[in-house]
Amino acid sequence: MKPEIVGDVSSLPDAAFSHRSLIWWGVLGFILIEGTAFLLAGGSYFFLMNHTTPWPPHRVPPDLLIGSAFTALVIASELPNVWTDRVAHAERLLPTRIGLGIMTLIGLALLVLRWYEFQALNVGWDDNAYGSIVWALLALHTVHLLTDWVDTLVLTVFAFMHDLKRTHYSDVTDNCLYWHFVALAWLPIYALLYWVPRMLK
Repeated sequence: MKPEIVGDVSSLPDAAFSHRSLIWWGVLGFILIEGTAFLLAGGSYFFLMNHTTPWPPHRVPPDLLIGSAFTALVIASELPNVWTDRVAHAERLLPTRIGLGIMTLIGLALLVLRWYEFQALNVGWDDNAYGSIVWALLALHTVHLLTDWVDTLVLTVFAFMHDLKRTHYSDVTDNCLYWHFVALAWLPIYALLYWVPRMLK
C-alpha cells in the first residue's frame, strides 16, 4: 500500500512549553505519583499517632529552629523560581542562567539545613514507631529535594556552557514546575512534624 501524505507539519516548532510538551506531562505524572506517596506517609503518621499515647512517646518534638529556617527558605525560594520560570519562557539567556544559579545555591543551602534538621529531630529512626515515621517523612522529602537539586545543577552547568535552544528553556520551566511541588509538599510535612506534636501537649 502506497503511503499517503495527509499534511505538512514541517513548520511546527520542535519544542514547546507547558501542557504542549510531553515532558511537562511526564513531570505532572511524577508529581501525582509522588504526591500520593506523601499522602500515604502522612496517613501512616496519623494512624500511628492514634495508636500511641502520648505523642510523641517521649514528649519531646523536633526542635523548631532548623525546621522553621528550612521552611522560611523554601517559601522564599519560590520568588526566584517563579522569576526563572518567566525568563525561561521568554527565552532570555542571561537571566535564565542567573536564575538557575540562584536556585542551585538555594538548593545547596536547603540540603545543608536538612542535614542539621535530621540531627534536631530528638529521636532516632529505630527508637520507636514515632521515630520511624518522622525519619521516613523527612527522608522522603529529602529524596525529592536532592533529585531536583541535581537536575537544577545539571541544567545550570549546561546553561553556562552552551547557548540554549527552545527545548532547553522548556526543560528549565519543567524543572521550575517540579520545584513548586517540592516546596509546597514540604508545608504539610512541616506541620505534621513540628506543630501537630506541640498542639497535642
